Formats: sequence, C-alpha cells, structure tokens
Amino acid sequence: MEKIASFQVNHLILEPGIYVSRKDPVGQETVTSFDLRMTAPNKEPVMNTAEMHTIEHLGATFLRNDPEWKDKTVYFGPMGCRTGFYAVFAGDLTSEEIAPLITKMYEFIRDFEGEIPGATPHDCGNYLDQNLPMAKWLADRYLENTLYHLDEAHLHYQE
Repeated sequence: MEKIASFQVNHLILEPGIYVSRKDPVGQETVTSFDLRMTAPNKEPVMNTAEMHTIEHLGATFLRNDPEWKDKTVYFGPMGCRTGFYAVFAGDLTSEEIAPLITKMYEFIRDFEGEIPGATPHDCGNYLDQNLPMAKWLADRYLENTLYHLDEAHLHYQE
C-alpha cells in the first residue's frame, strides 16, 4: 500500500504551525486540507481529549459562522495523534491566506465565555468530555508561541 501524505511528513522535526497538508481536486474545485499543528510531535505532551473536544466545538462553530468562510468550510476536527487539528476548505489555498482566519478562530477560543456550543446530550455523543479553561489556555499558547510569530518554517513543511 502507498503511504499517505500525512505519514510522509517528518514528525521528528515538525514544529507547531499552519501547513498545507494536501490539495485534492473535487470536480472543478480544489479542496485544501490544513495541518494546524499545536504541539511539537514526539517532543511535547499531547493534548487531552476534553480540551481538544472543546476546541473542536468552538472552532467548528466559529468557522461555520464566519461570513466569508462559512460556505468554504468543509471540516474542522482533531488529529488522532492529539497534536493538532485539521481544517479543510473549498479552494486552492495557501497557509499564508488562511493564517488570519485561523488566528481569529484561536482568539475566539481563547476569549470564549459561556456555554460551549453543542455540549448537550441532545447535540453531542460525549457532551461531558469538555474542558473550557484548558482549551482557552492551549489556544492562548498557540497564539502567543506560534500564530503571532508565523514565518516560513511554520507555514511550510521542512524536509
């Protein structure tokens, strides 16, 4: 079997950032998948499921309500390795183009107060597995350590 694209990234040198994971043609459109890497794989502890679940709820809510991006948002959700998230958008996009949106999304998560959207037994299959304070802390850490200081090395995979 052919090794998929995300398994070809060198996780020994991968740092937090925003990376184009892949681009796929779908009919006449291109769909771009982004690797929103929040922790350095195999170097830092992975995130716990509760805070990742909260980031997923808040991030998906933000993206699907953004006036410019709601109709271009295909998916936002966690990586199985728990080191980040995937964001998938309609369009042939670059990390540079998406960085302002991702920064705004993580600011929304960092600053969020109130009830977590969709965190009820009716709306979610594991509604109790949430941790808003830790999600906010992780969002702030990603903003301060990565998103506010993006450079070439954190926008494009290194070999």
